Amino acid sequence: MKNRLIISIFYLVGLMFVSFGVSMMILARLGAGPWDALFVALSENLGLTVGSWTFIVGFFLILLNGLLMKKMPDFSALITMFIIGLFIDFWLVFVFADLVMMQLTLRAGMLITGILSIAVGVSMYLQSNFARNPIDNLMMAFHYLTGKSLSFSKTFLEVLVLVIAFIIGGPIGVGTILVAFGIGPLIQVFFKPVTKLRNYFTGGLSPQLFS
Repeated sequence: MKNRLIISIFYLVGLMFVSFGVSMMILARLGAGPWDALFVALSENLGLTVGSWTFIVGFFLILLNGLLMKKMPDFSALITMFIIGLFIDFWLVFVFADLVMMQLTLRAGMLITGILSIAVGVSMYLQSNFARNPIDNLMMAFHYLTGKSLSFSKTFLEVLVLVIAFIIGGPIGVGTILVAFGIGPLIQVFFKPVTKLRNYFTGGLSPQLFS
């Protein structure tokens, strides 16, 4: 029971870090991450909130991941997408709704904070095999099918989505490029120490939220 609680904390805190990082990047107005630029573009062009599109696109990615891995789609991942989407809308619509345009240096600080927060968050919630974000499950599927590193897999997919987001008018900027080429290596950097931290608290328990 104690270990399940610890893994649950890693999972939820990780999602909070991810959603906070995404929100910081959007608010910095220096370019959102490729996936988030896609969600923002869909929100601006078709309506609904950014969090809503996070959930909708996540649903279709779940189907794609199941097809790639030739197994039943992991519909439990909808829980993760719902939580992330809910947190993103919480930050954007409620907490920072009245945020005014700031100086470039402060916006740059928000951008860097956002990128680091996302990398730490992904490293944390990947400690559980329960309901992984289908975006990161796609990274894991690509990693499994090609034998490429997590860093290469994440970077390749981020660049691909960047092109799509650019075509449909997403907020592309320096932040987008930094995420596209930097988030994969950063996840690689944080994943091992976060795993060691999880092992310290759980005694090396296999990363399952439920068994």
